[in-house]
Amino acid sequence: MYKAAYFLCIDQAKDHVSPGVMEKCQQIYDLKETDIIVDGKKVLEYVDSKGNLIHFVRTDAIICVKFDYYLPILQELFSDYDFSGTVNWHEGPHSPDKVLTVHTLGDVDTGNYGLSNPKWFKNLICAIEDARQELKLDDFMTLTEATHWSGVRYGADAADLPKYEVPMVDIEIGSIPESFANPTAQMALAMGLVHTFDNDEDLKVLLGVGGVHFETNFADILLNREYPISIGHIIPNQWLVSGGYDDEKYGNEKMDNAADSIIGGIDGIVFHDKLKGTYKDRCRQLGERQNIPAFKHKILKDIGSLPVWEKTKVKM
Repeated sequence: MYKAAYFLCIDQAKDHVSPGVMEKCQQIYDLKETDIIVDGKKVLEYVDSKGNLIHFVRTDAIICVKFDYYLPILQELFSDYDFSGTVNWHEGPHSPDKVLTVHTLGDVDTGNYGLSNPKWFKNLICAIEDARQELKLDDFMTLTEATHWSGVRYGADAADLPKYEVPMVDIEIGSIPESFANPTAQMALAMGLVHTFDNDEDLKVLLGVGGVHFETNFADILLNREYPISIGHIIPNQWLVSGGYDDEKYGNEKMDNAADSIIGGIDGIVFHDKLKGTYKDRCRQLGERQNIPAFKHKILKDIGSLPVWEKTKVKM
């Protein structure tokens, strides 16, 4: 039996998406109260078709906004879970107006990465995409984003993120108010959340490096159903630069942190063609340390030709 915990801030003044998603979950699922209490509210439980537990945790604030407050709660009550996620919203310049998105957590600048489980990550984003199609939400796209963590924007210490030793993702609707309030988009997230553990097959796992915040080549890997393959983290151009990954010593340490935070290890490193040589060096050196291939992202056009199929990974 696996367990997942999803955290939803139900204060409409603080969260533009979670209250609607929680409402949809209560409408479509037979949720039972548990004895676990957070912010004065009992955690609600759903049992999937395989007997796995999906817990819905209603909070008064968004986890990353008050991480100092919630970290001890996560550690005490939710440390024995297999997966977790925070439902909220996405906004920012140059972001798609209508998008459903899931991304892993990490502060790339400092090299502090939250745990990633590529198997459950892929299941979740694929389930959301299935729901989007079923609901005929044709004007929205399902994508992933570069690895990031908003806690640092609210004063949290990035070094505290890895202290919650359960894989966590952000699950969001973006990127304009009209999209946040779209009830069909909210329903798509609600329908996806309970399918985290549907597929338990072994996967090949890549570390993605380079590109922009919404890099469709990496999203295509996660949404691919033909091949058992996923992404562990995505490190974009902008934070490679600001994080000083061109420095051999500190860049290699941060790359190791990213790889080591991916449960089960990685089978390959895929980097964007337009990266500067020093950043490509970090990718190739990581590949040498882990005895796995590092290759340019253009080869993703033919997933069946990736060098990851040629050898079995060496788990660290």
